[in-house]
Amino acid sequence: MAKDQLIVGIDIGGSKIRTVIAEIDGEQSSINVIGVGITDSHGIRKGNIIDINETIANVSRSLESAERMAGEHVDSVFVSVSGNQLKAIPSRGVVAIGGQEIGQDDIQRVLEAAQTLPLPMNRIILRVVPRTFTIDNQEGVKQPLGMSGIRLEVDAEIITGVGPVIKNIEKCAHQVGIDIDDFIPAPLAAAEAVLSKRQKELGAVCVDIGLSSTSMAVYEEGVLLHTVVLPVGGENVTNDIAIGLRTSVDVAEKLKIEYGSCNPHDTSEKDEINLSLISKTESHKVSKRQLLEIIEARYHEIFSLAREELAKIDRDGKLPAGVVLTGSAIKIPGCMELARNVLGLPVQIGFPQEIEGIVDRIDDPSFATMLGLVALGAKSERSSSFSFGKIKFSQLFKGMGSFFKRLIP
Repeated sequence: MAKDQLIVGIDIGGSKIRTVIAEIDGEQSSINVIGVGITDSHGIRKGNIIDINETIANVSRSLESAERMAGEHVDSVFVSVSGNQLKAIPSRGVVAIGGQEIGQDDIQRVLEAAQTLPLPMNRIILRVVPRTFTIDNQEGVKQPLGMSGIRLEVDAEIITGVGPVIKNIEKCAHQVGIDIDDFIPAPLAAAEAVLSKRQKELGAVCVDIGLSSTSMAVYEEGVLLHTVVLPVGGENVTNDIAIGLRTSVDVAEKLKIEYGSCNPHDTSEKDEINLSLISKTESHKVSKRQLLEIIEARYHEIFSLAREELAKIDRDGKLPAGVVLTGSAIKIPGCMELARNVLGLPVQIGFPQEIEGIVDRIDDPSFATMLGLVALGAKSERSSSFSFGKIKFSQLFKGMGSFFKRLIP
């Protein structure tokens, strides 16, 4: 990879659209962030575009802000895919080698074999992540390149998305005037940013609590073991507060941010919050204890669902490196302690690692996915081992690029 190559990631989330421009040196020793752009996301709901013109405008503003800060023009980007549309399916592929040395073409063939599974018509494969390979009877092979055998198998995780949603995102990018290098599932990006190599080897799970969903990526022995998206997130907490305290959603969000905690025992049953202090339209008082009980109940549900997922793969309480939490919703007081109690594992807040440049702007758990995009993007550019699972979207949507470019004035 060329020295000081620019890698650009756009994280299209339900609450914010975040763009990061980074310089990656030839040795990939670190990521030097030189530009960041953040805008509100009003055209996205639960990972789906509900207003394409609004989304195009927001992506454009986020990108332009990052370009101004970096002093660079962007032509292509890596884009996150998030929300409930993501589904992971375990799969196996088998090919004959004939006793020859395994080459890159053989690895590509076995990964293509793993993709031959029935999918609903509206679903497309975003990523093929190899867990382990088997050469004849030798299991647990991480890198088969250069080894010899008669039969090559792969145990892989197939991550899929909804085709129309992906096409809409691509249309937004082309309307803004940029090409998409690749679509990267958000759970993989978040984990890449906050999990160390040692944590992935020992066994760890990255839990990213977003606006409308919570994603999990479980790693063990350095490979992806399981990934899933749970249909609950920060907006569910806000909605519960609005219903429980009989107030508007906007006031509920302010209550969550200004007074929220996952520990209702932090306050007395007599403590009250005067809503006139945070809203011009409401004047009654609400119980602070009740507020915290509502918040605790929803977060308890999120972590209980996460524990159920770990139990499904026999990793409940069995991940030595524990849980790493990311996302803006995990900054609420008491969240880490509640997660530790419910999950029964060590818990820590995940901050992006090995980042240089304007660190004060991005040293926050909510930026994990955005920074993971550039980290995986850099690996994708320089390493054929990572590109095993890379899907060429120029082939997948053949002809779409020229069509959308004709729409650009």
